[in-house]
Amino acid sequence: MEVFQLFITASIPVLKVLFITALGSYLALERVNILGEETRKNLNTVVFYVFSPALVGTKLAQTITYDSMIKLWFMPVNILITFIVGSILGWMLIQLARPPPHLRGLVLGCCAAGNLGNLPLIIIPALCEEKGSPFGAPEICHTYGMAYTSLSTAIGAIYIWSYVYNIVRISSKRSTQDSSHGLVEDDADKYALPCAISQQESRIEHQSKSKNSIVRIFNKLNLKTIFAPSTTGAIVGFAIGVIPQIRKTMIGEDAPLRVIQDTTNLLGNGAIPALTLIIGGNLLKGLRGSGIQKSLVVGIIIVRYVLLPLTGILITKGALKFGLVHSDPLYLFVLLLQYTLPPAMNIGTITQLFGAGENECSVILLWTYVFSSVSLTLWSAFFMWFVARVV
Repeated sequence: MEVFQLFITASIPVLKVLFITALGSYLALERVNILGEETRKNLNTVVFYVFSPALVGTKLAQTITYDSMIKLWFMPVNILITFIVGSILGWMLIQLARPPPHLRGLVLGCCAAGNLGNLPLIIIPALCEEKGSPFGAPEICHTYGMAYTSLSTAIGAIYIWSYVYNIVRISSKRSTQDSSHGLVEDDADKYALPCAISQQESRIEHQSKSKNSIVRIFNKLNLKTIFAPSTTGAIVGFAIGVIPQIRKTMIGEDAPLRVIQDTTNLLGNGAIPALTLIIGGNLLKGLRGSGIQKSLVVGIIIVRYVLLPLTGILITKGALKFGLVHSDPLYLFVLLLQYTLPPAMNIGTITQLFGAGENECSVILLWTYVFSSVSLTLWSAFFMWFVARVV
């Protein structure tokens, strides 16, 4: 396939995202005020609790089976690698740029967590429909592509809400404690006056402290964030797809409960346009600026669009060489795409929850998504050439 044709094929889905994003930005302008801040919050709530879990659950239920799960076992590992490598590169960026304490969790999160949700769900179906695509028949490409991207969305949601949520939470708490020069609750024992106690009392006290520490850890774990609606939808989708008895009752033209699946699918179809419109509206905040260091924004762009994609090529090529993944061009493309995406939009939601770096996050998302239009097109074209050559 010619390089120019690959570039055209790769640019079509990115242009679709840009057009819908631009529409969202236009609707969010003050003089238009159709998609104002309050409207975006309400729409985001509907997407978060209804559209996204419906989309993830229904696509997984339709395409995931026990056999396919065995074939796709490397994808969760691959996403974990993107988070680990991104975190390491983010830590190096923090050491070089020295951002304020309340922004360190944000920097790590933006470097580690890519937009594994709506962007692949837009890009992959669009690529399947293009004539120059190396992924075979559009119908088969769409079926398998949605399975891959739905699994990617589900695993990404689990990682984001269990990892990024907590590093931003810890970063915001440390910032508050540093600014107020208060005592950290967990370190309060360091400032206690010494007293004479017996060895038995010391042992009992030690056991009591250990139990209290365990209880405190479980109290601090917010299981509601780990089991976000999209994660719950993924669990339901897995159960329906993997368990044959349930699958037969809900999936297929002759399934007695197919109306449930059809209704859920109808709801899920609203997730992609709604999410993209919200992205466009939220990016307007970044135009106002926040005084963030330019070196941080540039560093995150380099990490996400240069260093991570190069790492992804090495990881994917190594996994293929050692037989860890099957030689499906579309599957390999999705694995590579996971290293190339801009930061997850959920990071903006997380910063809003803790009030730490919300404006700075808007600036980071603005510029990383602006550069993603070029980066995604170039890398997608190269990845299509790459997978067609190595398979």
